[in-house]
Amino acid sequence: MTYAIDCHYSIQGKGPALFLIHGIGATKDAWRFLLPDLQKNFTVITYDLRGHGKSTVTHKDFTFDELVFDLERIREITKFDKAHFVGHSLGGMIAPAYANKFPEHTLSIGLLSTVAGRSKEDKEKIFSIINEMENNGIEKTLSRLTNRWFTDEFIRKNPHIVEQRLKQVLDTDPEVFLNVFKIYANTEIFSLLKNINKPSILLTGENDLGCSPKHNKLMSDKIQNSKLVILPKVKHSILIEKPNEVASCLIEFIIN
Repeated sequence: MTYAIDCHYSIQGKGPALFLIHGIGATKDAWRFLLPDLQKNFTVITYDLRGHGKSTVTHKDFTFDELVFDLERIREITKFDKAHFVGHSLGGMIAPAYANKFPEHTLSIGLLSTVAGRSKEDKEKIFSIINEMENNGIEKTLSRLTNRWFTDEFIRKNPHIVEQRLKQVLDTDPEVFLNVFKIYANTEIFSLLKNINKPSILLTGENDLGCSPKHNKLMSDKIQNSKLVILPKVKHSILIEKPNEVASCLIEFIIN
C-alpha cells in the first residue's frame, strides 16, 4: 500500500503556484537563496520531505511512490488545482514522476541536478558511497559528499554555508538518510520521460559527476518539450552556488 503523510510546508509570494522539492538530507530551507526572486513572481510552496526537517515519518523504509503521493497530498491541502513543480536531485526525480502520475495538475516541471539513464558503472559508484556510509558511518563519509556537491573555491570561501548543509545531513535520522539515498540510487525515471508532454526545463552543473551534462542531454532529448541549461564550472549544489542564475532561468522559462 502507498500512503501519503502530511508534510510540513510553507507558502510565500503571489502568482502562479510553484512547488519546490528538495533533495536527500536537506529541508525546504534548501531553496532559501532563490526565494527572494521566486516569490516576486510565484506563490511558492516549499516543504520538508517525510523524515526530513519538521516532517514526520511513519516508517523509515518508505518508497519513492510514497514521496510522490506526499507531494500530491500537499497540493490537495493547499487547494492549487494546477501548478509548476521543480525539484533538485532526488526532488528532480519526484517532479517528473508526479507529472506522469498527475498530469491534470501539472503546468510545467523543472529537473535540477538530477539524473536518468544511468549506466551500470554509474549505479556502482553511488552504491560504493552507500556501502561506505553503512560500514564507516555517515559522518565519516561526508568529505566524499562535500567534494561531489561543492566546488573547491566555494568550500574555501564559504565554509559556514558548507557546514550548514552538512549539518542538515547529520540532523536527518540515519535510517531515513540511507533509505532516501538508496531510493535515489535505485530509482530510474528514464522510461517515463517520453510520456511527459508538459514544458520542462533541465539544469545541471558542468562538473556534476553524478548528474552530468551527458545524462541531462539524454533526458532532454527524451522529453518532447524541454529546455536544457548547463551552468558553467559548478557541481551538484547549484541552489547554493548559483541561486540567482537558477532563479532567473526558472522565472524566464515559466513566465515565457
